[in-house]
Amino acid sequence: MKDRVSIDFKDGIADVRLIRADKMNALDNAMFEGIIEAGDTLREMKGLRCVVLSGEGKAFCAGLDMASFAAMKAQDGNSVTRDLPRRTHGIANRPQQCAWQWRTLPVPVIAAVHGVAFGGGFQIMLGADLRYATADARFSVMEIKWGLVPDLAGTQLMRHLVREDVARELTYTGRIFDGTEAQTLGLVTKIVADPRAAALETAKEIAGKSPDAIRAAKRILNNAVAVDAAAGLMDESVEQQKLIGSPNQIEAVMSNLQKRAANYKD
Repeated sequence: MKDRVSIDFKDGIADVRLIRADKMNALDNAMFEGIIEAGDTLREMKGLRCVVLSGEGKAFCAGLDMASFAAMKAQDGNSVTRDLPRRTHGIANRPQQCAWQWRTLPVPVIAAVHGVAFGGGFQIMLGADLRYATADARFSVMEIKWGLVPDLAGTQLMRHLVREDVARELTYTGRIFDGTEAQTLGLVTKIVADPRAAALETAKEIAGKSPDAIRAAKRILNNAVAVDAAAGLMDESVEQQKLIGSPNQIEAVMSNLQKRAANYKD
């Protein structure tokens, strides 16, 4: 992981960076492994309150490394049969886990995007709870250019952010669009000059809230995209019942009443 992804942890915030800057953080086998390992590390990290995900150098992530296309062919020129339908990480396979794990991580994840987020990089960005980007950042569901479909959970993540016809148009054409349009479409949360700095500031705000309530809120919001109204209302009730009267909930009330900084316990 260390030559592909770095993690700096301070005050409950994990600053996760893709560090293959010389290749615009393109996805090779080592990058896939590094991202998954980073997710596993975060899942076990004590005191984690929020994650900021960004890329070093000129880009967030340029998508699949061109050299990796050669690995799709066997030495005799025939396509290698990869067992993509096999589930390796719950409901996801290995490539999908690189994007899906940010959605299933129990704390909020903020993607900070600059340069480009193409193909797999675009899908990894979609896995975050929030996405901050520069106005001139460039995006593309680029798989169609290579005769492929988005398969890093992109179809399942994108369909909850944009209209169905928009998802289809972007997927069918693979066209490149900028941050301003991405925000208009609903794919970017906020346009800022310095996405990473803004993301870290928001992460600091989130880290100051009750970790129990934040995690419960993420569980509810994650479930909301897949359940009907009755199940969603029940999710709210179950999570709220667990929070009311808990130590961190009492601390939230008392710190506000006493006008002091809260001292939450993980």
